[in-house]
This record gives sequence, structure tokens and C-alpha cells, in this order.
Amino acid sequence: QVQLVESGGGSVQAGGSLRLSCAASGSTASDYVMGWFRQAPGKEREGVAVIESDGSTRYADSVKGRFTISKDNAKNTLYLQMNSLKPEDTAMYYCAAGGGLTIAAMYAPLDIHEYSYWGQGTQVTVSS
Repeated sequence: QVQLVESGGGSVQAGGSLRLSCAASGSTASDYVMGWFRQAPGKEREGVAVIESDGSTRYADSVKGRFTISKDNAKNTLYLQMNSLKPEDTAMYYCAAGGGLTIAAMYAPLDIHEYSYWGQGTQVTVSS
């Protein structure tokens, strides 16, 4: 069983930065692809960024160049550094795990259906 606990959300002005953290429990969580997803009010949950155990990453086009995903395998912790935040980044951000072993082996790495485990989410609000 894998448990995921997110932290680091908050309210910032446009152009600001936040760093989200996701603490994972379960010995195999870091062996699989993990990622960040977000859901804005009235919208479907969407993939933001994913990372595999060797550090390979994939990003949604909307966050490329602004967000950076990383992980500390020793601490079983996933991070999302968010810079140059925009009001349209406002959403509940979720950590997910349980994807394939590698991004290349997954049919759709940024698709929510590829992941088995989810955290409760942390709210990010960006004001203009």
C-alpha cells in the first residue's frame, strides 16, 4: 500500500513561486513513475509533470519552462517547483504514484488513469 501526503500549497500573486512536496510511504513508491496533477473548479483533472526513478521527466505544454519536477529517492519525496505562476495555475494539486516503471513504457504518462495511488491534494491559488 502506498500513501501520499502533499504539502506546500498556498496563495501567491501572479509571477510568484511555490514549491510543493509529496511524502510517499511504501517501499516501492519511488521505483515507479510519480507525478503531479491538478484540477481547477469545473474542470477535469489534468497531468502537470511526471518523473521516473532515473530522473527522466515529462511536462504538460502549459507549464514547460516554468515548473520543475524532482524527487529525492532517499527521502521518498516528490517535489514540484512552480515559478512564474499565473492565475490559470490556480487548482488543487495532487501527487500520484503507481504508474509504469518508465515513462517510455506508459501509453499516456500524463493521463490520470495510468496511476493507482493519489494524495488528498494541496490548494494553489494565484491572484492577478
